Amino acid sequence: MEKNVKKGNAFTNNPIVKMIGTQKIVVLGVIILLAAFFSVLSPAFRQYSTVVSIFDYSYYVSLMAVGVTFALITGGVDLSIGTGTIAAGLVGGYVVGHYDLPVAVGMLVCIAFGLFLGIFNAVTVAILGLPPFIATLGSMMVARGLGSIMAGASSITWPQAGTPNGWFRSIFKINVGGKMIPIGFLIVIAVVIIMSIVLNKTRPGRYIIAIGSNKEATRLSGINVVKWHSLAYLISGFFTGLAAIAYAATFQAVVPGTGAGLELDAIAGAIIGGTSMTGGAGTVGGTLLGVFVMSLLKTGLPFIGLQANWQQIITGIVLLIAVFVDILKNAKK
Repeated sequence: MEKNVKKGNAFTNNPIVKMIGTQKIVVLGVIILLAAFFSVLSPAFRQYSTVVSIFDYSYYVSLMAVGVTFALITGGVDLSIGTGTIAAGLVGGYVVGHYDLPVAVGMLVCIAFGLFLGIFNAVTVAILGLPPFIATLGSMMVARGLGSIMAGASSITWPQAGTPNGWFRSIFKINVGGKMIPIGFLIVIAVVIIMSIVLNKTRPGRYIIAIGSNKEATRLSGINVVKWHSLAYLISGFFTGLAAIAYAATFQAVVPGTGAGLELDAIAGAIIGGTSMTGGAGTVGGTLLGVFVMSLLKTGLPFIGLQANWQQIITGIVLLIAVFVDILKNAKK
């Protein structure tokens, strides 16, 4: 009788590594190495303002990435989240400024616009069966056009800090003794915990994972695939609206025609964090760590003299490496 052979090695079989996950441990190590790398090469990177900049970038990208994780786990993708975030910020800001409404109304408009995109994507992908890449590419163009039309091709400025309607900016960052404190990180952590529970501990989450693992087998088991597939894109749309609020609270103005490329940062963060491009696997906590890798790259590269064009090249290379690693993992399985 053969004895059971324990698979893995001392690292992967470590109880702590098993609890946290090998992928998360590796990504956390990459974050530490990147922070050390930029700190050694640029003393200016070690300033407190850099930490604030890293968090500022991570808020809206993290929210986009959390939402798109659900779409990716189904084996699809949502390319509309970047321009959708900007468009929602434009529409929400226009409503507040043009009609002199409370900023809370503008925030609700952002969420409603995100849900509109989510419904559009759910109908085209889950109900009509269009390829997710093509369907969400179309909704990306629709979002960009709607945002520009509403804004009249002009930048939209949300209420500034210190004004009666400017309170929403303190949701993510507060001024204490002249120093900005990035409290929005606590909100992001809370969102990650809640959505991790939704994905791993609830029926909808398990069904979404099942769809990505084997859609046909899931359908044959009696599960309403269209319903739960649609939910994944609704979640992505909802978080696009939340990301718009975070973006508007972080920057002085929202500019029409921007946002292209933000979706790649969010998708790259999700893939780096362990979400499979082929579906059926992924964690929200891993996505957050992946976003911080992207945030460190975006913030740190200018400190070592690499400007926008080089940043795009390196971001693209990182995305390709993450996809290649995902392919190797799937081949090994």
